[in-house]
Amino acid sequence: MGQKKRFLLRLDERLYEMIEKWSADELRSVNAQIEYLLAEAVKKAGRCKEDKGE
Repeated sequence: MGQKKRFLLRLDERLYEMIEKWSADELRSVNAQIEYLLAEAVKKAGRCKEDKGE
């Protein structure tokens, strides 16, 4: 995957709390849960090309 890009993400406090609980239920950090959810959304939207060694 290479290096990860850092950026600031501001979330509504209630949304953060829901993601925080969800991540705990799935034994992930909040950051890993958000990354997982975004990756799944990209795949579902058909925006993900197969990884070609990048």
